[in-house]
Amino acid sequence: MNTSAMPSSYDVDSLVSQMTIDEKIDMIGGFNMWKTRPIERLGLPSITMTDGTYGVRYSVKQIDKNERGGENLDSFLGVVNRKADDVQTAWGQMKPATCFPNGSSLACSWDTDLATQLGEALGKECRNLGVHLLLGPGINIRRTPLAGRAYEYYSEDPVLSADLAAAVINGIQKYGVGTSLKHFVCNDSEVERTTMDSIVEERALREIYLLAFERAIAKSNPWSVMTSYNRVNGEQTAQSAHLINGVLRNDWGYSGTVIADWHGIKDRGASILAGNDLDMPESPIRKADLKRDLADGRVNLSALDTACANVIRLVLRCHASKMNNVQYTEQQHHVLSRKFAEESIVLLKNDNKCLPLSAERLRKVVILGKEALEPVIQGSGCATTTPTQVDIPFDEISSYCSSETQVVWLLGTAPEPKACVQLKSEALTACLDADIVILFAAPPVGYDGEGSDRSDLNLAPGYDDLITTLGQAERPYKLIVILSNPDAVAMPWVEHVDAVLDTFFSGQGMGRAVANILFGKTVPSGKLTTTFPVKKEDIPGYLSYPGENGRHYYSEGCFVGYRYFDARDSQPLFPFGFGLSYTTFEYSDLILSKNEILPLQGLDISFNITNTGLYEGKEIAQVYLRGEKCRLKRCKRDLRGFCKISLKPGETKRVTITLESRDFEVYDTERQKWLLDNGTLWVDVGASSRDIRLSQRLKCIPGVNYARKMTFDLQPVFVFENPVAVKILSRYMMEQLNVDKEACLQILEHGRNSFIGIFATLERRLQIDIPSDTRQELVDQINAEMNEVEKKAYS
Repeated sequence: MNTSAMPSSYDVDSLVSQMTIDEKIDMIGGFNMWKTRPIERLGLPSITMTDGTYGVRYSVKQIDKNERGGENLDSFLGVVNRKADDVQTAWGQMKPATCFPNGSSLACSWDTDLATQLGEALGKECRNLGVHLLLGPGINIRRTPLAGRAYEYYSEDPVLSADLAAAVINGIQKYGVGTSLKHFVCNDSEVERTTMDSIVEERALREIYLLAFERAIAKSNPWSVMTSYNRVNGEQTAQSAHLINGVLRNDWGYSGTVIADWHGIKDRGASILAGNDLDMPESPIRKADLKRDLADGRVNLSALDTACANVIRLVLRCHASKMNNVQYTEQQHHVLSRKFAEESIVLLKNDNKCLPLSAERLRKVVILGKEALEPVIQGSGCATTTPTQVDIPFDEISSYCSSETQVVWLLGTAPEPKACVQLKSEALTACLDADIVILFAAPPVGYDGEGSDRSDLNLAPGYDDLITTLGQAERPYKLIVILSNPDAVAMPWVEHVDAVLDTFFSGQGMGRAVANILFGKTVPSGKLTTTFPVKKEDIPGYLSYPGENGRHYYSEGCFVGYRYFDARDSQPLFPFGFGLSYTTFEYSDLILSKNEILPLQGLDISFNITNTGLYEGKEIAQVYLRGEKCRLKRCKRDLRGFCKISLKPGETKRVTITLESRDFEVYDTERQKWLLDNGTLWVDVGASSRDIRLSQRLKCIPGVNYARKMTFDLQPVFVFENPVAVKILSRYMMEQLNVDKEACLQILEHGRNSFIGIFATLERRLQIDIPSDTRQELVDQINAEMNEVEKKAYS
């Protein structure tokens, strides 16, 4: 189709008015697996979309040949169930694209500039491949490290997740390629993925799970948002008017297109009424259902027209860019992938400065594990990318060693118990005269992706035993463990090894990145974006995960990840925000731009960081808020800002992190809104959630005494916290009893400790009858005046 004659965006309403019912249904119902339906008579082209979150997965059959993946179940499941270890078998079917570090890896960089660069690279590759809409990034909260798609997502914290996602989105959309922020919302497990009902109390839903989406949308305005497969509090998310039209569109003002996850809609009519615009992939059954609902009057034409207009706007937007060619080479993006990996790899242990290695001093290096030859660089599922090339860790490490250094590789272990004995014996023998032993390990491949959660936190069979045996042996060598994992793993052997590097899934450049860090060319700077528990039973929500009978209670509420460990004063294996460097940093001179915070006010937080070590390095500083004597219970510590800076040895830089007014607010479920609460906050600045270096007190002045809303049966003790209620009730009693204000207050005070409601207490205490209509009038009057007082605080 010739898109040069394509209608401009201001013609959308006119275009919709010219379309037949069937054309409208086609427009919002997808075309095969990865496209929208073109309407040629109106000059409307289709757009091509595809996954994923860290690389462009392009199916030649399904996109170029228009294979009807929407109707072919085997084809659809072949995409969804694609395993990372089978990726090389798909070369004839998938176009190669750069496999960048996965979400759980890239996030450990804590670097929004780096995330923007990732987005720009993805945008360029999309344009080169002819992809108009990239289905990502994914920002679901990693509330359990067992979640199958945790490798795609960024963090257990909504602020960090949102800021990284916004940077990626801005980078992609800079190149005229749309994004689809996903999966909205609470897609935090793969167990019964399309039917599970996530039961989440409202405050946790707002402050943790929805906050990530709200903040990312505010900072980037993604062209589309994708609804998740699961239910939330009894409603299918793809059909939830509360979540889509209510929260997303009305509360947040989002005006983009809402897309359902593939086959995520159960009731097409309900999804249209809820505000879900585009149903993917093409489904003749759901199209027929919608046509019947329109004929029956269950779905009105206005709702159909709104959805159709939203899809057309997305199509026009995707075709609006004038950048026809973008310049880059596969090698340039491969080098970029290495850089991203270097910035994201986390040094978890480095006893006695085992690292960095000195190549010229090495006589013999033993490298163990099949992952040294077959690196685990990504997870499994829709996001799995066919890499353009892959750095092999063994080769990259060997390249640093001199010709006189003996470099040996051994398998070390295997899934079969009998084979483990022989392989472990061979490894022990080979290590007897080694200087350094570098062991690569990973959890079982295939349980790290879409469609299945991990069952435990263990490494693949044999690895824990091998590491423990090597670590406990009388040995001349230093033992270094290199991990490739989707999320947290247990480390029962950690006290017996000298160093641990966690790469997570670092993409195709991981091998060179690891070698550069091992030999000191790169100083590690990554920090954890989730808390590592000691064992599976320590996971927040462990007792309610993964639910039963199709219902999963988020029993930890707001206390997700580090918030849970802090609240219980429990020691994790490694805390949120933790990561070592080859150099050291000192924090000093904390100054807040104000000592009191009022509604709608922000705050500048300034402090110095000094590199007190011998290497040039990068430090990730983190700002947390800690509540004290607050009306609504707060987590012990909440991340609210962060930055990453580079410092030369001896160099000091002044850092300023700005917090917005929302960063100080909590969600009041009684008032159904965000507000600055009574109490005191402490601003904590640190190197991790458990390594706070600087603190300063900040008084909150909300301008109003937030008290419980008035009800018929509110206990008197709560009434006394509400000056408006005391004033109005006193006035009523003065009129009824003909007593002065002081006497009224004494009467009310006498009933303060009554456990029955305020009106029942007054009736029994005063022996008077308060008619029901009078009670209602008093309740309404108190609440109305309270609302006015509270509005003024935010005016």
